[in-house]
Amino acid sequence: MKAIGYIVVVSMLSFPMACKKGGCNVVPYRPFNTSVSLVEFSELRLPMQPVVLGAERGGVAGLIVMQISNGNYVAYDRCSTVNPERMCAVELTDSGPVAADPCSGATYILTNGSPASIAECPLRPYHARLQQDILIISN
Repeated sequence: MKAIGYIVVVSMLSFPMACKKGGCNVVPYRPFNTSVSLVEFSELRLPMQPVVLGAERGGVAGLIVMQISNGNYVAYDRCSTVNPERMCAVELTDSGPVAADPCSGATYILTNGSPASIAECPLRPYHARLQQDILIISN
C-alpha cells in the first residue's frame, strides 16, 4: 500500500512537467473525413514522396500525406506545434521527407511526424487507409 502511495505522489509531481502548455495535443481538434485519389495525386504511389493538401481538404492548416512503405500511409496536420495558435502551416523542404515551419524554423520528420529541431511536440497525426485507389484520411 505504501508503494502505491509513493507512485501516486511521484506521478502527481511529474504530471505538470509532462504537460506544459497542455501537453502535446496543442493543435486544435477539427473533425473531418476526406478522400484523395491516387490517380489525381500519382506521387502518392511512390514511397517517401510527400504531398501537401490545402485546409479545405481537412485539418487546421491543411494536410501532408505520404506513403512510407508498400500501402502504408501517414497523414499529418500542417499546423506547426510551435505556437499553434498562429496556425502556421509547415512546408516541404528539399532535404528528404522533412517539413519546416516558416514562422519558427522548427523542422519535422515526415516518416513519423516527430520534431527534428526546435519543436517539442510532433505534428498531429491522422488516420490514413487505402481502399483500392482512394486514400481515406480522417481523425
